Amino acid sequence: MGKPTGFKEIKRELPQDRPAQDRVKDWKEFHIHMPEEKLAAQGARCMDCGIPFCHSGTLLAGMAQGCPVNNLIPEWNDLVYRGLWREALDRLHKTNNFPEFTGRVCPAPCEGSCVLGINEPPVTIKNIEASIIDKGFDEGWVTAQPPSVRTGKKVAVVGSGPAGLAAAAQLNRAGHAVTVFERADRVGGLLMYGIPNPKLDKAIVQRRVDLLAKEGIQFIVNTEVGKNYPTEKLLKEFDAVVLCGGATKPRDLPIEGRNLKGIHFAMEFLHGNTKSLLDGKKNENFISGEGKDVVVIGGGDTGTDCVATSMRHQCKSLAQLEILPKPPPERAADNPWPQWPKVYRLDYGQDEAKAIFGQDPREYLVTAKRFIGDDKGQVKQMEVVRIEWKKDDQGRFIPQEVPGTQKVLNAGLVLLAMGFLGPEETVLKGLGVAQDERSNAKAEYGKYATNVKGVFAAGDMRRGQSLIVWAINEGRGAARAVDEFLMGESDLP
Repeated sequence: MGKPTGFKEIKRELPQDRPAQDRVKDWKEFHIHMPEEKLAAQGARCMDCGIPFCHSGTLLAGMAQGCPVNNLIPEWNDLVYRGLWREALDRLHKTNNFPEFTGRVCPAPCEGSCVLGINEPPVTIKNIEASIIDKGFDEGWVTAQPPSVRTGKKVAVVGSGPAGLAAAAQLNRAGHAVTVFERADRVGGLLMYGIPNPKLDKAIVQRRVDLLAKEGIQFIVNTEVGKNYPTEKLLKEFDAVVLCGGATKPRDLPIEGRNLKGIHFAMEFLHGNTKSLLDGKKNENFISGEGKDVVVIGGGDTGTDCVATSMRHQCKSLAQLEILPKPPPERAADNPWPQWPKVYRLDYGQDEAKAIFGQDPREYLVTAKRFIGDDKGQVKQMEVVRIEWKKDDQGRFIPQEVPGTQKVLNAGLVLLAMGFLGPEETVLKGLGVAQDERSNAKAEYGKYATNVKGVFAAGDMRRGQSLIVWAINEGRGAARAVDEFLMGESDLP
């Protein structure tokens, strides 16, 4: 690498976040950009490690190890250190269609597998990635690149999330006429309506969508295939179809009082909030946490986004319930490198709640028992109980209540953020696509073809709820499979 001793001389440094007390007053992104000289120094920490696990992109112990889109991380780290930003951008775009998205919302399994991370803090890969693409847009290096030749083949992509956009971008690059169907009123899927503005500004999403449109991709919004667009028409009008509808069926909590008003799925809350923000007015689906005791059930990224959104609504209080135990401050013995480090982190939403209310809002090893309503059918409280994980007769760990630990929380708004069970089945049933035991579209990874000729599936709709980088990985892979199906061969990566 450019500076062989950089990892010994330079400490890991991340950009500062805007102060929590300030950023909860607006919907702007919370990161502050680092100057180029500091980014170059961080790039110099990338060591000549021989076997860079950071871009290996495999599964280990059920979790991503390294980058699933196989980003050429050591190469562009070195180029940033040398000040060759344009060349770094070219390397980055070789493997990743949308680094401005992954550089903001990906949990960075690459950093968890950084060789330097064995005994030192890892290289700041994610921040360097975001900085490369941001500079590329700022300098005008990122421009529309429509294909020079068209094949005459037509492909439909159902769903405009990261998998759908990646598939569309690659298929358009191959010269096919691509139409993307999106049931919402804006393109982007989870990127647009599932992730709040402070973590991913919607202007950044729209900027990329506009670029794809200039390259020749047609976007059709407010159109749900199988409902207001017949599935048989899809098969008749297109030479191939790629299903990228995501895993959008939320996990429910069927306990006493679930029918009370004020209990919502997380995506209802997040979607309505972002749409109101973009429309410039509160719409009929807007759900407010203002002045309420908010309880978020679920501890993942979606739960964090609900926390951050509720803080910007100026909620009265906030609690976040997590059924799993609190992670340790450092890797446990059964969680060795290069696995993703399952350690305690204070994400942006919890950081804001701690700044305003004085403590991390998360309560671990807790589950809900029942919701309690007022005389108008509105939730006002909920009963919870502590649990412990014990093995059953089959040796499986299951949660068991700890006697005498019940307590009642105030709860004027409850948000269910417990993950997703699989895809909604309207389009799958309409097309006759076979489903696996988890209800996902049945298609082999790497081939992506379903049981219906000419119909392919990728992203969360095929693999279940997962990371944005896996969605992009699968969208790109499905595009190559479709190109081979249509043309007999493919030059797509």
